[in-house]
Amino acid sequence: MKSARHKVLHPLAGRPMLLHLLASAGALDPARQIVVVGAGREQVEAAVAGRGIDIAVQAEQLGTGHAVAQSAAALQGFVGDVLILYGDVPLVRAETMRALIARLHEEDGPACVVLGFRPRDPAAYGRIIATADGRIGKMVEYKDATEAERAEDLCNSGLMAVRAEDLFALLDRVSNDNAAGEYYLPDIVMLAAVDGRASAVIETSADEVAGVNSRAELAAVEASWQQARRAEAMRDGVTLVAPETVFFAYDTVLGRDVTVEPNVIFAPGVVVEEGATIHAFSHLEGAHVGRHASVGPFARLRPGARLGEKTKVGNFVEIKKAVLGAGSKVNHLSYVGDAQVGEAVNIGAGTITCNYDGYFKHETVIGDRAFIGSNSALIAPVRIGRDAIVAAGSAVSRDVGDGELRLVRAEQFVKPGWADRFHDAMRKKKSAAHRKDS
Repeated sequence: MKSARHKVLHPLAGRPMLLHLLASAGALDPARQIVVVGAGREQVEAAVAGRGIDIAVQAEQLGTGHAVAQSAAALQGFVGDVLILYGDVPLVRAETMRALIARLHEEDGPACVVLGFRPRDPAAYGRIIATADGRIGKMVEYKDATEAERAEDLCNSGLMAVRAEDLFALLDRVSNDNAAGEYYLPDIVMLAAVDGRASAVIETSADEVAGVNSRAELAAVEASWQQARRAEAMRDGVTLVAPETVFFAYDTVLGRDVTVEPNVIFAPGVVVEEGATIHAFSHLEGAHVGRHASVGPFARLRPGARLGEKTKVGNFVEIKKAVLGAGSKVNHLSYVGDAQVGEAVNIGAGTITCNYDGYFKHETVIGDRAFIGSNSALIAPVRIGRDAIVAAGSAVSRDVGDGELRLVRAEQFVKPGWADRFHDAMRKKKSAAHRKDS
């Protein structure tokens, strides 16, 4: 990845890859989850802190079998099924994990169950030689495979399910007598076969087990995830005008009959309720959009933005940590931050809630049905009463009572004919300068 960030912590749809995988595994309600760490372990440990995750340390990177063996202490005394996953293979679904465990408990009782796939280009993946009913005859790493074995297109994803009581007994017998000098996890399948116990393979799509080893592969996995999420949204009753231009986060929630126009980005923490419209080129993060609200185009909703029913946030408006009551409007070119805005409020173009004094943030409170004229500055902390009017161009630094008009402007002076005399004098001066230059 050529990055200071640990590979498995690179974000996918706004969440580290590893946390995607742990969330899917968590859907199985596992007795415990263990993350095997090596180089850069501090970053990984910090990312999973407080999640009930056990940590196993692989001090030397001696292969996948060696990595799994490091979890023996954390699983001491555990009797049950072990699911082995990879932090850089983030798209594996909980349904696929359940299928691995279910196959482990079928009547023929396989020693191990391996997740296979058939990529368009098998390249250097390890191969699985299996019968038509999925019983594994041989598993071999590409480096050690014959030409005939390399011709097989069923590949090993590395993911597998195995009973704990079998796993570590088999791992103890794995050697590193191979081209890479590593302890390969798939070798446990062949060691079980030596004991007369067959293993099985189930298959999934290549997209589900796509691994990430570069920025380009991360982008490809992101594209795959986004494509699936867009399809899901449309199946659930969301209109995406140009689906390929809309980007979701892992936790985006959209209600039925929501319309999303082109080039919209949903960062983490967004809920959009039924019937709302998100217009083109808007960016939403940590925001809640109420029923039949309208956002954008070119709007930005930042964390803490809460829009009530039938609110309108127009073009080039930014809302941050602010609540807009039902029916309120902030139509264009305004910033509303750290604010409580009542119902049916109209905030005119160019209005700013001045919420920061250089040291602390302060709140603006605007009552129901208030009218804030264009180009106003509301200097927090300040309260604008119900039904109050703030005249255009006002800088309001003191509370405005219910039903009051507040007008804060410098006195206007009128000098009849002054502009005409000014223009005449300047034209004569310019003409004289031109003659002199000639």
